[in-house]
Amino acid sequence: MPQHDQTTALGRRLQIAAGIVAVALLIGFVVANRTRSAAEAELADAARDAAEAPVPVVTVQAADAPATEMLTLPGETAAWYESTIYARVSGYVGTWTADIGDHVRKGDVLATIETPDLDAEFTAAQAKLKAADAEVRVRQAQAAFARTTYERWRNSPKGVVSDQEREAKKADYDSAVAQQNAAMAQVNVDQGEVDRLTALLAFKQVTAPYDGTITERRIDIGNLVTAGSTAATTPLYRLSHDDPMRVFVDVPQSAAGDIATGLSATVTMSALPNRSFTGTVTRTARAIDSKARTLRVEVDIPNKDSALVPGMYVQVAMSLKMRGAVEVPAAALIFRSDGPHVAVVGSDGRVHFRPVTIARDNGNRLDLGSGIEPGARIVLNIGSDIADGDKVVATGQPGLASASSH
Repeated sequence: MPQHDQTTALGRRLQIAAGIVAVALLIGFVVANRTRSAAEAELADAARDAAEAPVPVVTVQAADAPATEMLTLPGETAAWYESTIYARVSGYVGTWTADIGDHVRKGDVLATIETPDLDAEFTAAQAKLKAADAEVRVRQAQAAFARTTYERWRNSPKGVVSDQEREAKKADYDSAVAQQNAAMAQVNVDQGEVDRLTALLAFKQVTAPYDGTITERRIDIGNLVTAGSTAATTPLYRLSHDDPMRVFVDVPQSAAGDIATGLSATVTMSALPNRSFTGTVTRTARAIDSKARTLRVEVDIPNKDSALVPGMYVQVAMSLKMRGAVEVPAAALIFRSDGPHVAVVGSDGRVHFRPVTIARDNGNRLDLGSGIEPGARIVLNIGSDIADGDKVVATGQPGLASASSH
């Protein structure tokens, strides 16, 4: 075969081989593309099915809140009366007879104050009063003499004495009476000063204003004391009356509406683990503290044996009546921009978010005043990926009541 024919045959075979390779590549591309499209379609179907599948959630059943509920809060004891006793006269301490912890009765002498300056003033005032009394007697004698003289001149026959002389004697009598009245007025002034100093001398004995216990003594023999109760003066004693005892409690705003006078309360403390004290709510502040959002409540309790002292930390338990609230776990609450909500699983198996009002926060559980009814299925710890209307599969949390799943 000529060389030209051989070359032509070789070229044809190469073209045929190239065509076969091209067809094979085309077939492979088509098969691969269809396989990929089928995989993508399958993946999309799986993703769609997963998105549309119900989300498992844990639910509990909302229940009626108890008819009564025990509210326990910290409190602090305070004395029925508590007074800081200051000196009413200046001097130095001569004696003291009451010390801290002593029980005293009203009128008992707690200390005596020596007042030499006041004593000297009292002696001088008494002497001045005596001098004023003597002056009154002198003026009384002068007035009596001027009266008799005037009466003689007044009753003399006309022509014996002149009218001018008669008027002069009357003026002398009026002047004597005026001087007598002035002397008597001075006596009253001096007597008032004596009475004032007498009253002050009574304060040389520092006495208890009521029955109570001495909780603080700030004096000793020889201490200089100054009358008054300013920041520059030192108090002598602090006295408290602790039967009955006041207990102050700050009640949260959520429970303030359930607190009323006459409500019974039980007071306990760790210092006396085997004792409890029963008291009564006697008054409230009738105003919510704007900073703490609490209501100041006073509970009064008997304290015959003085087991309680002012300033003790105690626990106060009060039984409150509930008013149609629904109880749910705190984990069911969701806070949104428009307020608190809970997620409820409806009969259609879908989640619906409902706004609620909190009647009382009891820590791990809440009493809701409105928004849901007893028996509703409430979702616990719902995730942010669940939207209103999503399908869910509800399961009950162990230990808590729940409705059957859909």
